[in-house]
Amino acid sequence: MDSELFEIETGDQPTITDITALVEHFCTDRGDGLVSVFVPHATAGLAVIETGAGSDQDLLKAIDQLLPTHHAHWRHDHGSPGHGRDHVMPALVSPSLTVPVIDGRLQLGTWQSITLVDPNVDNPHRSVRVSFVPG
Repeated sequence: MDSELFEIETGDQPTITDITALVEHFCTDRGDGLVSVFVPHATAGLAVIETGAGSDQDLLKAIDQLLPTHHAHWRHDHGSPGHGRDHVMPALVSPSLTVPVIDGRLQLGTWQSITLVDPNVDNPHRSVRVSFVPG
């Protein structure tokens, strides 16, 4: 297995960052197999969604509606207001995903992109582990 850790700057606002090009570049010339993408953080996740047509903002809005930031019921209450919801979010938006690779190319659908979902305004620096398992 080949693996590499990448650093991503997400800033101080909830954001969805398209990392498809990073993963594609990692897979180039690797042949057939599986690529695993993992975010080693307790407050971030990964999603395969369409970007650029509003779906990324729709996902952030859905997270806000399902897990509102300004509620007194979050027991995990350090950090910025509502930070407890950031720790619950990875149960809904997984911190890992796997995509088939054929001849060094990701087998994503036409409108699919690999995105880093980061609602946590307290941590502007993220790591993403990308690993390739040949098949």
